[in-house]
Amino acid sequence: MAPGHIRLEFPDGEKKEFGKGITAQEIAEKIGPRLAKEALSAKLGERVIELDLPIEEGGKFRILTWNDLEGKQSLWHTGAHVLAEAVMSIFPDAKPTIGPPIEEGFYYDFHTKNTFTPLDLAKIEARMAEIIREKKAIVREVVDKKKALSEFLGNRFKQELIEEFVGQGKTITIYRQGRFTDLCKGGHVSDTGKIAAVKLLKVSSAYWRGDAKRESLQRIYGIAFPKSSMLEEWVKQKEEAEKRNHLRIGKELDLFSVQQEAPGTIFFHHKGTAIWNELVKFAREEQAKRGYLEVITPIIMKKGLWLRSGHWDHYKENMYFTNIDGEEYAVKPMNCPGHILIYANARHSYRELPIRISEFGMVHRHELSGVLNGLLRVRKFTQDDAHIFCTQGQIEAEVKGVLELAELYYKAFGFEYRVELSTKPEKAMGDAKAWEVAEAALTKVLKGTGMEYRVNEGDGAFYGPKIDFHIKDSLGRSWQLGTIQLDFQMPEKFGISYIGADDREARPVMIHRAIFGSMERFIGILIEHYGGSFPLWLSPVQVKVISVSEKHVAYAQKVHRALADAGIRSGLDVRPETVGYKVREAQHEKVPFVLNVGEKEEKDGTVAVRTRDNKVEFGVRLEKFIVELQNKIAQKN
Repeated sequence: MAPGHIRLEFPDGEKKEFGKGITAQEIAEKIGPRLAKEALSAKLGERVIELDLPIEEGGKFRILTWNDLEGKQSLWHTGAHVLAEAVMSIFPDAKPTIGPPIEEGFYYDFHTKNTFTPLDLAKIEARMAEIIREKKAIVREVVDKKKALSEFLGNRFKQELIEEFVGQGKTITIYRQGRFTDLCKGGHVSDTGKIAAVKLLKVSSAYWRGDAKRESLQRIYGIAFPKSSMLEEWVKQKEEAEKRNHLRIGKELDLFSVQQEAPGTIFFHHKGTAIWNELVKFAREEQAKRGYLEVITPIIMKKGLWLRSGHWDHYKENMYFTNIDGEEYAVKPMNCPGHILIYANARHSYRELPIRISEFGMVHRHELSGVLNGLLRVRKFTQDDAHIFCTQGQIEAEVKGVLELAELYYKAFGFEYRVELSTKPEKAMGDAKAWEVAEAALTKVLKGTGMEYRVNEGDGAFYGPKIDFHIKDSLGRSWQLGTIQLDFQMPEKFGISYIGADDREARPVMIHRAIFGSMERFIGILIEHYGGSFPLWLSPVQVKVISVSEKHVAYAQKVHRALADAGIRSGLDVRPETVGYKVREAQHEKVPFVLNVGEKEEKDGTVAVRTRDNKVEFGVRLEKFIVELQNKIAQKN
């Protein structure tokens, strides 16, 4: 490499040399005018940087656009700073505390005697629009403790953070936009003018550092976009999403409930359980075809197991604990240690590998009450989990097999998807060389399949790199679902082995795999994806039988029994209500087929079939209808 140059590695693996001090914006311009225009920020190693920041060291590098979550978050992070400046200009006594980007949008917490009202939000939003129009440059500055403390005199919240950063040996950086200054680690767009549209969403209460014993704060949520049309689309999408809200539909269709006696857990009712069982049946059948061995492991296991697995050190804050007979136990947050114990319970030969162990395993992970969200964010959930124990030579074939299985799963529900390769995180366990081997193996498989993928630097599991699946639902929303994680660490920590062809012990590789991910979350996504109108095979009630009058109750019951005997989920409505009323109610319940039976149907042994789109066919032989329905169900229609 030439003196005064740096080497950057791009996502496709290509390495290029540049002179020190080059900016990400200049690199984007060298790549092409379109990228230069769409660039929002960049990622160097594991750090998101501004486009105009001089690059002085090499490493993995990527230009971030709106297509990248971190690109979006750099715009949202700047939106949070614009929000803070706007609030302070209208409410000078308000003390800004923290304002991060989140999964969608941003928030900022303020310590203030005011309670922000909808009218206040309108004023703040208008002031934000003015700041955006001024196109204020975002300027990063590294400062020492003395200067940092002087910048935030009178703000005890910022000063507490500064003292903490100094104690941790962290570099202190501040960001300026005109006269406004904020303590911030960075990850911004180059100027406020990059924001084309902004909308404030709501106000809620919060506590400083999430501690109920600390100061009470006012939290303002917002979202920003690089194009005005994106905000208009987002508003329409939110309106449609509200119609499809899984909490509302779940209640209307009597699928599940959330009870105050068990926050963060789900009570599945009979109809919701029918959907659950169909998903499990689908997965169980496909896994059986591929040689998975289904198991059941305990929910509570001793502390020593979790120390050995690394969860105690890396995941303790998300775990629940109990004491039994004077010993510490933990409620399992993951299924992998239990599967390792099963593997280790017997000696294995290379001839047996790969061994694929699966479980619909219930796990518990602590989530703050403020982030719980129906089926989508819970404390207790079930994973369609599996762990594959294989040789290093079998890695590619096994990962490819899981990729193919994921394709089959998601296609069954009409999902498009993309994949991301997540690499070694900052707090990783194990040998660096093993990480390199694992990352290279996953990269080789993805390239070998010809599958397009993105690299998500530093977002791997603490024990290994992973491939994540992001599906797109009918509203165009992206959800992270399945994962494939390659793990050289846990087999080493647990000392598991197999006897190789040379009659010597060898260490297996462990592949962690889930495709639905959380069963609860997957069902929540399906509810909103289908708007409650599930395909026939998943519908809690597949057919509703309706009697025309009291004279035909016995025949309606006979039809209902015939359907049930044929394995079809049938509902029966023989109430003394009008046919129109009962039909409308069945349609409101989104039942795929409604069968009306009256005098003519009873006489001829037929049914009148009404479809979900309100088409009616009279004189259908019941036996024929049952066979056709069974075929549609078998074909996952």
